[in-house]
Amino acid sequence: MRPKTTNRDLPPRMLRRKRTLKSGKVWESFYYAGRREDGTRVEIPLGHDLNDAKRRWAELECKAIPADTGLLRFIFDRYEKEIIPAKAPATQRDNLGSLKFLRKVFDSAPIDSITPQIIAQYRDQRGKVAPVRANREITLLSHVWNMAREWGFTAKENPVKGVRKNKETPRDYYADDVVWAAVYKAACQELQDAMDLNYLTGQRPADVLKMRMADLKDGALELQQNKTKKKLRILLDDPEGGRTQLGLLVDRIRGRKVATLFLVATPGGAPLNKWTLRTRFDEARAAAAKAAAEAGDEGLAAHIRDFQFRDIRPKAASETDLAHASKLLGHTDKQITRTVYQRVGETVLPTK
Repeated sequence: MRPKTTNRDLPPRMLRRKRTLKSGKVWESFYYAGRREDGTRVEIPLGHDLNDAKRRWAELECKAIPADTGLLRFIFDRYEKEIIPAKAPATQRDNLGSLKFLRKVFDSAPIDSITPQIIAQYRDQRGKVAPVRANREITLLSHVWNMAREWGFTAKENPVKGVRKNKETPRDYYADDVVWAAVYKAACQELQDAMDLNYLTGQRPADVLKMRMADLKDGALELQQNKTKKKLRILLDDPEGGRTQLGLLVDRIRGRKVATLFLVATPGGAPLNKWTLRTRFDEARAAAAKAAAEAGDEGLAAHIRDFQFRDIRPKAASETDLAHASKLLGHTDKQITRTVYQRVGETVLPTK
């Protein structure tokens, strides 16, 4: 075969086509210079991604895939480009942070060289600094590997399978009624609404903030959780008669003079975002802790300071039975509700 005079970085019979578009962007794609059964020349499209094109070229040539296309660097690149953007914004940020650490170790490694022992070593080393983050990074690597199998980069079994994670201790804080009352008393109107909605629905803070008047339909608050996409209808009317506490809260919000599209809004009708919610909660908590300390109850003040808005969801789960709590929180597995969200022991009768 005559030596190539152009595109020498490409394998034999692989072509690069470039074109400058009217927008000024450069369009680039790759082709395989093949031949039909009658001998006529044909260019078979290989796509725009060089590494993907090399894998397709290898299939057409019936040769081993070039080694560089099997490096995790290229798989991470594709995962970051194609998979992460489809996730929720918070998950995207978390994944990108995890990838940053995974790349430091695995970027230049061929995918087929990764073994469970290597994953365990990564867990142990990262676990010395950030054991919980190490678990999240290993979980992400597992999904990256599964996608790599789908894309044809490897046929090996996922090496993360069977590798144990670092032990995690779930947060065990329980906001009792004394702490709740202290912070609630110091809260402004919109924060009280947010606390009540969070407690009565058991939803995540982000799901509470997006609740709209339009979600009140046919005697229920309809919602779809951001994280799990789980759909729920939480009743505003008690089946046995009268309004539920959630129904009474909705009536209270609706009865205000200022119209608003959102259930959690300022007296002027502006919706709260996560930053304004956090600021208002921090201010109320600080005021409540200060009042407790000035009253001479430093123990209560310290307990108040540990209270976080995210503890309201576990409070809701802890103050109802397991089956109801699991449904309200949108869990398909009651064990998650029991081990992570229920933070008080089961109520039982004594022996006699």
